[in-house]
Amino acid sequence: MNSDRRFRVTYLAIALAACLPAAACSNSEGSAPKEAAILAPRVSVIEAAAQDVPIFNDYAAQTYARDMVEVRGRVDGYVEKRLFQVGSDVRAGQPLYILDLRPYQAEVEKARGALAESAANLEFAQRQVALAAAEADLAQAEANLLKAMQDVERLRPLVKQDAASQQDLDNAIAALAANEANRNAKKANVEQARLSTRAQIDATAAKLESNRALQRAADLNLEYATIYAPIGGRIGDSLIQVGGLVTRNAPLPLTTIVPLDPIWVRFKISEGEYLSYFQRGSDGHEPRLEPLDLVLADNIVYPLRGRIQNTVNQVDPKTGTLELQATFPNPQHTVLPGQFGRVRLRIDERKGALLVPQKAVSELQGLQSVLTVGPDNRVAARGIRTGERVQESWIVEQGLKPGDRILVEGV
Repeated sequence: MNSDRRFRVTYLAIALAACLPAAACSNSEGSAPKEAAILAPRVSVIEAAAQDVPIFNDYAAQTYARDMVEVRGRVDGYVEKRLFQVGSDVRAGQPLYILDLRPYQAEVEKARGALAESAANLEFAQRQVALAAAEADLAQAEANLLKAMQDVERLRPLVKQDAASQQDLDNAIAALAANEANRNAKKANVEQARLSTRAQIDATAAKLESNRALQRAADLNLEYATIYAPIGGRIGDSLIQVGGLVTRNAPLPLTTIVPLDPIWVRFKISEGEYLSYFQRGSDGHEPRLEPLDLVLADNIVYPLRGRIQNTVNQVDPKTGTLELQATFPNPQHTVLPGQFGRVRLRIDERKGALLVPQKAVSELQGLQSVLTVGPDNRVAARGIRTGERVQESWIVEQGLKPGDRILVEGV
């Protein structure tokens, strides 16, 4: 808020009391007014007026990257290419490093061959060739058994009529028993073939799934051999150069990426300020948090305003302060993590406050005063007591009233 908006500045020619005797001592009556006019200085005066003034507090703050990511290798290999410039902005999914792909390409081909073999074995097992042959043998045995039964049934009446010999009937009965035993053996073979086929199908299907998993793992390893940016942001220095060995268990990351938009800022307020600013309203709702200003190390106010996002979960018992975390839009990536500055937070609003510029206030031995201009344009010192500082002005608690005129410049 500019002083031109807060104050109404007027310029007056004020005759100081010390100059009047010199004018009275002049021998010439006509020269006295000219001498007084020459001695009267030109000063700027403001008129104190009551107004609503927002109260701000500044807090030491530091920027940081909340979601910084360490880029690490998931597979082992030598770096073939590095695809970024140190300190540049990268986007999520952008390739950063390419390792030696040949070993992983070979693993992929091997896994594909094993998968194709398992698929062929499963198809062969599903055709159930052995079971079909056993079922054919069983059908043949059942046909032979049926013929033997028919032979026995045909010979029995013939033997009673002496049309056939008993030897022929005995041979037919023996053949029937043999064919029945053969039929039972073939039926057992069918059951065994069915169980064996089912077990072969299950085994080959499991092998097929295992080989599919191996192929997926080989594909993943081949994909991991190209290292991509997990998030967007500004990338740091590369700790592994082209030709260096990347290991999945390396203690140090390959590089780091910090997101810069938005930029996070942390600062601390006292316990009393927290209770005053964040206390719940009578309706039980959270208070409306005012936007924040960020003053950088060069005392320039950052053009974009931020907002408080969260607080930590406890007050520091050593300092009696609570950490607050806020975000500021940073589309141009001009603010970097680790910078120091000040957060300006609106904590209150004074109704009907009187403001005077700081340069109009004099302080001597702890006592503050201003020069006031009376109705006759005479200057007099008046003691005051100031309160909060508002930009380049003080709020006057005592000593002034609306309408008083205060001398600002030309003292």
